[in-house]
Amino acid sequence: MRSERDKMAAGEWYTCLDDELEAMRQTARSAVHQHNTLPPEQRGAMGPDLARLLRVGDAYIEAPFHCAYGVNITLGHQVYLNAGCTILDCATVSIGDQCQFGPNVQIYCAEHHKDPVKRNVEGLEKALPVRIGNRVWVGGGAIILAGVTIGDGAVIGAGSVVTKDVAAGTVVVGNPGRVLEQG
Repeated sequence: MRSERDKMAAGEWYTCLDDELEAMRQTARSAVHQHNTLPPEQRGAMGPDLARLLRVGDAYIEAPFHCAYGVNITLGHQVYLNAGCTILDCATVSIGDQCQFGPNVQIYCAEHHKDPVKRNVEGLEKALPVRIGNRVWVGGGAIILAGVTIGDGAVIGAGSVVTKDVAAGTVVVGNPGRVLEQG
């Protein structure tokens, strides 16, 4: 029988009400708490426990920051995440080199079951990866949903909700995100 963690990694329906996944979330909560409460001169680019969880180049993460697991996040070189960013990394989240995120950017990998019993009682969800290319700028308050890929050099306008893939060099704005300018 496959573990819930294996199902989650495979993009299949899994229950988030699982002891192994809860232990992983608790590890992430502790690392995030350390990051968010260390004085800036002690924290540096990111708290040491958070740096051990993430796969990271020379990224800088402002506090506060939140992630679900941390172990599914890869940050390239010269990545900057402004204050208030949230990454619910139930699936892999890869952010390329030289990306900049404004404050309060959110990335959600989980999709919850539509059936209320399966969602609320059984805790069923599935997770899809999010991929962000190099030199992408994501404006403050933008939300990127599960399964989205954003191409190199794209710009996501502040407050946009990105529900579909974004081609390289494209500017996307609005809710839902629509192409304003194509590169």
